[in-house]
Amino acid sequence: MTTRAVPLGIGHYLPERIVPNAHFETLVDTSDEWIRTRSGIERRHFAAEDETTSDLATHAARAALDHAGLAPDEIDGIIVATSTPDLTFPSVATMVQANLGMTRGFAFDVQAVCAGFIFALCTADAMIVSGQARRLLVIGAETFSRIMDWTDRSTCVLFGDGAGALILGAEDGAGTSQDRGILATDLHSDGRHRDMLYVDGGVSSTGTTGKVRMQGNPLFRQAVEKLTETADAALAKANLTADDVAWIVPHQANIRIIQGTAKKMGVSMDRVILTVQDHGNTSAASIPLAMSVGVRDGRIKRGDLLLSEAIGGGLAWGAVALRW
Repeated sequence: MTTRAVPLGIGHYLPERIVPNAHFETLVDTSDEWIRTRSGIERRHFAAEDETTSDLATHAARAALDHAGLAPDEIDGIIVATSTPDLTFPSVATMVQANLGMTRGFAFDVQAVCAGFIFALCTADAMIVSGQARRLLVIGAETFSRIMDWTDRSTCVLFGDGAGALILGAEDGAGTSQDRGILATDLHSDGRHRDMLYVDGGVSSTGTTGKVRMQGNPLFRQAVEKLTETADAALAKANLTADDVAWIVPHQANIRIIQGTAKKMGVSMDRVILTVQDHGNTSAASIPLAMSVGVRDGRIKRGDLLLSEAIGGGLAWGAVALRW
């Protein structure tokens, strides 16, 4: 028998404020058509002034616990993927732990920007397979609206706020590609490309929060190639191919990147869960948000093979093959 990290419940949360593309026409030289054509984004959600990343994460966590029918103290640990924490420390995860009234277990954050949820899933999978934990709450949560330069039309129109949460639990599998749960993972990073996507501030450099900076065209070229490679690698590790995939649940950065990756993999877009039009790029939150939407609307069903891939600042990228 093989221990697998199996999905037990999922949930998400989006702030109430919906911001359409037209909002940016008063801020920078752009238009709804320009944004839609280049990114596929139509609207996004922004957190309220008194809403923090841990607030969003807590809402998503509660939704996932409800979906799983579990109480907070039935969870062994919380892993939060975020690049926009409430404070430099302590971690967002410990704040969620306190908000949930969880009096046992552990909590910590993972930071790999837009690839953060993939890295968090890999970490959770390793902890469950090794026996260190039985049930883990894995969250992606961001408030990127707090680090936008509202004069930079190339970045400020792309990002949104939100959170998604997935509960994984240890279950016995046969050790085959037909098992439920995480079947394979693939992780990479290359710090030589850090200038393609970064924030120009930090504790030990400027002492400020900083703003998002991005080199769009070079990043696009890197993204399609690396996402295709890591997706294929994860499937190969699980002895599967793209033909076996029921749904690609990608990082929702840009419709052209999603389309380019699907095309290189030979997967039609009708097998891709798309939320970028409604959420924008929510960084580490985008995959669990899209996954939760797909489960809630009935597209993702038990036994479906899901493939998720993401790339973010670092550069950091990776993929996970998961049978729902």
